[in-house]
Amino acid sequence: MSLQSFSEDEVSAVWRRTCTKLENQLSPAVYNTWILANPLTQVVDDNSQLIATITSPTAFHATNLKRNLNQQLVDAMSQVVGKTVVIQYEVGSSENSHHVFNQPKTKQSNHDRVESSNFNASQTSSPSVSDLFSDTTIQQSQEDRARFRSQQIGLNPDFVFASFAVSSSNEMAHAAAVAVSKSPGSSYNPLFLYGSVGVGKTHLMHAIGNNLLAQNPDHNILYCTGEEFTNEIVQAIQTKRAADFKRRFRSAEILMIDDIQFIAGKNTVQEEFFHTFNALIQQRNQVILTSDRPPSSISLLEDRLRSRFEAGLMIDIGQPTFELRTAILLLKAKQYHLDFPIELAKKAAEAITSARKIEGFITNIRSEIELKHKVLDETLIQSILQQNESTETPKLLVNPSDVIKEVARYYQLRQTEIKGKQRLKHLVAARHLAMFIMKEDLKLPLVEIGRWFAGRDHTSVIHGTRKISKELAFNTALQQDLLQIKSRLL
Repeated sequence: MSLQSFSEDEVSAVWRRTCTKLENQLSPAVYNTWILANPLTQVVDDNSQLIATITSPTAFHATNLKRNLNQQLVDAMSQVVGKTVVIQYEVGSSENSHHVFNQPKTKQSNHDRVESSNFNASQTSSPSVSDLFSDTTIQQSQEDRARFRSQQIGLNPDFVFASFAVSSSNEMAHAAAVAVSKSPGSSYNPLFLYGSVGVGKTHLMHAIGNNLLAQNPDHNILYCTGEEFTNEIVQAIQTKRAADFKRRFRSAEILMIDDIQFIAGKNTVQEEFFHTFNALIQQRNQVILTSDRPPSSISLLEDRLRSRFEAGLMIDIGQPTFELRTAILLLKAKQYHLDFPIELAKKAAEAITSARKIEGFITNIRSEIELKHKVLDETLIQSILQQNESTETPKLLVNPSDVIKEVARYYQLRQTEIKGKQRLKHLVAARHLAMFIMKEDLKLPLVEIGRWFAGRDHTSVIHGTRKISKELAFNTALQQDLLQIKSRLL
């Protein structure tokens, strides 16, 4: 097989474009110290892939570049050339590599010539020893690597403890999450966080992962949703790679699964998760789970899984208070460099009852200011709140069929079971809740509601809806179920 080497101009062009991508990803300190000091000197095409050679001034540079930034370099360069790249690292003098950055022999405009000249100058200057070993450079390199690993794993690197607003409704969950991030596997294992949409479960889960990565970017962390876990098992079975799946999940130092309730009712998935869970706990590896309801309320969850979830620390994260919503709004505004007066933040927090919708509200504010050059004042706030309509009293613009379908999906039942005449306890509870939503939110007549449930008479509907109404007064799990179902029907 013949190998083709890139010309000096081609190598120079590839490196320039690669550096442009990396400059946007890395801090100036890391970029200047670890990228500019280690130029690309050769690219060879062996048809199936490209072999790129990066020449470093010292073995120290080469070793640390390969260990800390190899993946970023591979990804950026592969995007530039449109082909898989393998990078090899060599140690050599700056004289040997300087030719790579000579200006191309093609004609350039004055603007291009100035840019190229500046680029060449920065490439050929080596950082001082004090710069290489400064606390700032080392710390920034660690932070950049941790952020990259966070994204690789599937976490949101912006979900950290510093950006999480704490109040009475979530302070216990926050304290437990911080404790787990400091000592995984030894305290609160498993950690089970539950609550309705937008209360901060996912933020805390990601914050644990990000805090661990900040301490050590090499932590073996696995993060996925319950749905993704299910899909991976199905794919592993279909492709006969179940052994690889088991090895990957059971070797994790920290396993984080969002919306674990999704695996309920799926026997093969629950079987595999049961054994994975046991393996991790026995190895004293950390398991962190989130759900929209407590284990006791997850219909069709195997008892052996329920008991194991309940053996750890379970924390209910409540709906955010007015004070917490205000704090979240101010934190989000600060994150995007918005000077948000506290009085205006309070007005917005009064109208926005969901913490998750605050993100959308801030996004709208930013677009109005940045794109339309609006001023952040009460007029702008009211305008956006009116556009989004009131979130205090949302109306369900659905029909009875949609309600039955969503209740069935939520409790992982068949629609025919909810509409039918079986008297199993979990079916009756779901049936009554569907009746309650039709009566209270759709304002349907009792007789019409009865027709949707195998022709039941209005007295059966009254009995079912009254029972739900009474339970809602004290049953927090049922309250959360109702909120979740209605939020999905909006």
